[in-house]
Amino acid sequence: MTSTVEILRYTAFTHDPEGGNPAGIVLDAAGLSDAEMLAVAAEVGYSETAFVTARDDERRAFRVRYFAPSTEVAFCGHATIATSVALAERLGTGRLAFDTNAGEIVVDTEVVDDTLSATITSVPTRSRPVAEDALREALAALGWSRDELDPAFPPHVAFGGVEHLMIAAASRERLADLDYDYEGLKAVMTREGWTTVNLFWRESDERFHARDPFPVGGVVEDPATGAAAAAFGGYLRVLGTGSSEFTVIQGVDMGRPSTLRVSIASPDGRSRVSGGAVALETT
Repeated sequence: MTSTVEILRYTAFTHDPEGGNPAGIVLDAAGLSDAEMLAVAAEVGYSETAFVTARDDERRAFRVRYFAPSTEVAFCGHATIATSVALAERLGTGRLAFDTNAGEIVVDTEVVDDTLSATITSVPTRSRPVAEDALREALAALGWSRDELDPAFPPHVAFGGVEHLMIAAASRERLADLDYDYEGLKAVMTREGWTTVNLFWRESDERFHARDPFPVGGVVEDPATGAAAAAFGGYLRVLGTGSSEFTVIQGVDMGRPSTLRVSIASPDGRSRVSGGAVALETT
């Protein structure tokens, strides 16, 4: 399948090919069926591949769909950053509009310090406390106890295009020690409609560390999760905690460090998530 489709490979939320979260990109996917896009994503093997199924270069408007190796995802932040940088390299910097299954996503691309960066403006965010039974199952699958959680950040389900469970670790050591029941966590996430579990630790109000298990997509862990960062901004907005601008550090424990810059665009409830992307060499 991949031999008949031109696939770009970029890594997002970094300018270092050894960091960030790799994404596949198909800029001309108009002729591909759902089954073919899923097959391409499975062959590529990254957490997501973005497919541009319709495009209007003059208006800089694009229909984009996202597939993980095992399922379609309504919205994916890192693949959006990667696709935006790839388009900006070909069409020039400026604003792009992506029509996604989660709604319209506006992306602004620009050159910062001689490197291309993109900023996603999410759909309106929301956040609510997680149901007790679902939380109990998720913690059991993670192997985390309640006394290992940070009480300043109650567990929530937050939305920024798709839903994510938000769980705060009380220590960096707890966050670093991630060895979970893959099938058990996948089962509760599938039932509850969660795309990832956003595990995080607060270093300061301006700096958080995160890890995102993604078993529903066929991936153990994401090294950078832009959709979760957007939802996390909405979560902090609802809590009224911390700064309206902050950085999320992710992927460090996987050996693929990533930097996601987030701002909460109050009062409209949208988050803005920024980062760079760089093309990966293919053989």
